[in-house]
Amino acid sequence: MRLNEISDLPGATKAKKRLGRGLGSGLGKTSGRGQKGQKSRSGVAIKGFEGGQMPLHRRLPKRGFNNIFAKDFNVVNLGRVQTAIDAKKLDAKNPVTVQALLEAGIIRRVRDGVRLLGQGELKTKVAFEVTGASSGAVKAVEAAGGSVTMTPMPQRAPKPDGEGNPKKERKAAAKSDKPKTAKTAKSAPAKAAPAKKAAAKKTRAKKDTSE
Repeated sequence: MRLNEISDLPGATKAKKRLGRGLGSGLGKTSGRGQKGQKSRSGVAIKGFEGGQMPLHRRLPKRGFNNIFAKDFNVVNLGRVQTAIDAKKLDAKNPVTVQALLEAGIIRRVRDGVRLLGQGELKTKVAFEVTGASSGAVKAVEAAGGSVTMTPMPQRAPKPDGEGNPKKERKAAAKSDKPKTAKTAKSAPAKAAPAKKAAAKKTRAKKDTSE
């Protein structure tokens, strides 16, 4: 085999449209863009423009809001857990925790916690340790002889001292941390000033008497 003989598998690539190759090519003259006007030019992106009329996305009212503090939970149904137990990916003798669900491939990544829902049928006695669970899921687990324990969400590490305080508190803390020697060094020249004034008065008095 030579380099010039290497090619992709049939159907792996698609030839691009060769525009403007005459009327008989099927994509000649206007090249599939229709007639004249704004849309026949390049660099035009008309998205939602309705000829000056109020567009649809502005005519419709707003509904609801986006909660920026909402938690992102992994949702796990009882039927999915039973399937994993039957496939021996989960050990029913051990508690079903977030780490166990992650290792079994039931969830892809750890988010703000796991919420257990009651869709499907659970036939095995299992002890769950999850962040949240619906009332139907709790009843189904207890009917099978298992239990559901609510674990708190993982908390963020506390900030070091001084972070998150108002500016005034930080300034006050900075002032209290300054050494006191700086004040004494500044006050020393102030005490020396009266002595210099007295010496200047004496020299003036001597000049006056000599004259």
